[in-house]
Amino acid sequence: MIARRGLIVGASVLPFVRSAFAQDAYKAPASEHALNLVNLLELEQQASSVLTPGAFGYIAGGAGDEWTLHENRRAFDDTQIIPRRLAGFGLPDLSTTVLGAKMALPVIISPMAGQGLVHVSAEAGTAKGAGLAGAVFSAPTMSNVTLEDIARATQGPKWFQLYYAKDPGLNRAWIKRIEAAGYGAIIFTVDLEFPGNREADRRNNFSFPTSLPFANLDGPARDGGFGGLRDVVKGNLSWDDLSFLRKESKLPIIVKGILSPADAKLCVERGASAVQVSNHGGRQLDGVQAAIRALPAIVDAVGSQVPIIMDGGIRRGIDVFKALALGASAVAIGRPALYGLALGGAAGVKSVLDKLKAELMLAMKLSGCASIAGITRAHVT
Repeated sequence: MIARRGLIVGASVLPFVRSAFAQDAYKAPASEHALNLVNLLELEQQASSVLTPGAFGYIAGGAGDEWTLHENRRAFDDTQIIPRRLAGFGLPDLSTTVLGAKMALPVIISPMAGQGLVHVSAEAGTAKGAGLAGAVFSAPTMSNVTLEDIARATQGPKWFQLYYAKDPGLNRAWIKRIEAAGYGAIIFTVDLEFPGNREADRRNNFSFPTSLPFANLDGPARDGGFGGLRDVVKGNLSWDDLSFLRKESKLPIIVKGILSPADAKLCVERGASAVQVSNHGGRQLDGVQAAIRALPAIVDAVGSQVPIIMDGGIRRGIDVFKALALGASAVAIGRPALYGLALGGAAGVKSVLDKLKAELMLAMKLSGCASIAGITRAHVT
């Protein structure tokens, strides 16, 4: 399978890709090419044609009635842009720096588990595509490629998302590996102590293929699907766990999954280097507010003490613009990147990011913003 025309992954990743698909129990797409995109909203339907119903439902679905999933998109309509004129500049500068990571655009690829479902290159392909576009890639704990091979697959900035383990020794071991592999920050995900009510998975009788082991784990959890995750991850997280990470690692700590201004304040008090406003893409607790709705109050609570990242519903450059205007330092995307990976591998991921970059450039130019720093609340209602 890996010899198919156009598959581009680092040489160090190839042995893992072979072993992961040796059973032929699950065959992911393998196409590698740039995408001719009109917009990112159309990607979902296109990706559904190349993925199995179970894999597509796992990625596209949300929790419960999926109200929060859809509200993440709809809520962007509640904010309108106020353009400024006669700004006196040519093309805007989209580059920015967050926690030392220099990016060509203020977009981060969110951590997403099991990307071998989507493409044979798995996380290595997504990481490569992000690097080619100048975006940050966030590697997941539950990846089908080792964190070291993911790091080698990209020339761009990279962060690592940590699902906090019950065993402190395992957390320390992961931290050492993360630092040694050259990751620039740790993302502490705090909203997955227990899996959400994802009804699409039950309708599709979906379980993670045993031919796609979780490469960063050992023992039964490695091949046990997401049932094995519960055996590893701590289910009673506390603020002391953030303090542990702060003590054990020299890297910046981003706390992901925050919707409460009070929690955002506590994150800063406990030593967090950044806060990620997120409802896990509507996949955990249905009925919570859209991330873009939660963003302004969290920005007001934290001020300029730490960067604020926001994810949830980003599909257009104007969405990025609105989030930045409401105080985000950068945004993160999830599903669109996976759809791009499914349709075109690393080149498809780059196409997705390039489309967002082009649309954001247009929004900034037509709104009179010469730089990312120039986008403020004065540009939105």
